[in-house]
Formats: sequence, structure tokens, C-alpha cells
Amino acid sequence: MEEFEDAPLPPSKSSRKRAAQAMQKLGEHLVAMREQERSQLPLSETLREAIAEARRLTSRGALARQFQYIGKLMREEDVPAIEAALVAQDEAQKARARLRK
Repeated sequence: MEEFEDAPLPPSKSSRKRAAQAMQKLGEHLVAMREQERSQLPLSETLREAIAEARRLTSRGALARQFQYIGKLMREEDVPAIEAALVAQDEAQKARARLRK
């Protein structure tokens, strides 16, 4: 009986939902980016195609479904690497802005 007490609990439904929403939000950010910036990120070809499809859609409902699909695909991606690349791009952009002043 003690061996069950030491086992870690699975994530709660709320935490799984928050994680899924975070992945979807990151996917929305990727869709909003310019192609030149996005091409420098470590994304799979499937995710790139889903992002391109989202950029073509105009219907709100279809776009919402596409964002959910992108969020699903994000679970298979190396999210820390993508986030690190986004931070690096942001830092480089800030550095260029400081040089222009």
C-alpha cells in the first residue's frame, strides 16, 4: 500500500488544460510572425504547413479549429528550443533598435 503513496500524481485536468492553452497561444504567436522570422525557428514541416494554412483562412470558426490543431502539433515539438529561439530573436531585435537610436 505504501508504494502507491510515493507515486507522483498525474497532472490535474486544469493543469493539462492550461498547458494546452499555452501551446495554442504560442501557435497563435507563430502564425502572427513574419515568414522571415519564422523560418529561423526549429519547426517541423507539418507545423509549418499548419501555420501557412492558418494564415490563408478567413473564417473565424475555421481559424479557431486551425489554432487548436496547431496547439496539438505543438505537443510534438521541442517547445523549449522554440521559446529560446524566440527570445534570441527578440533580444537581437532590441539590440538593433538600440543601435538605430
